[in-house]
Amino acid sequence: MVGFDDSPLVPYLDPPLTTIRQPVREMSLAAVNNLLEEIGGNRVPRTELLYHPELVVRRSTGPLRQPI
Repeated sequence: MVGFDDSPLVPYLDPPLTTIRQPVREMSLAAVNNLLEEIGGNRVPRTELLYHPELVVRRSTGPLRQPI
């Protein structure tokens, strides 16, 4: 079983839940900065922002397999 967003409580479940962790702080900062620019009257270019999630393996899944 795999969760998403890595809630602070997830490591304390039984078994601890494997999850996908997103860079929420970086995503939030980008959104707030763009919003503040718009509020300030500046035109913010519409671009796609890509973030790299992290797989956090815990005991709700087996170990990672090595490539053959």
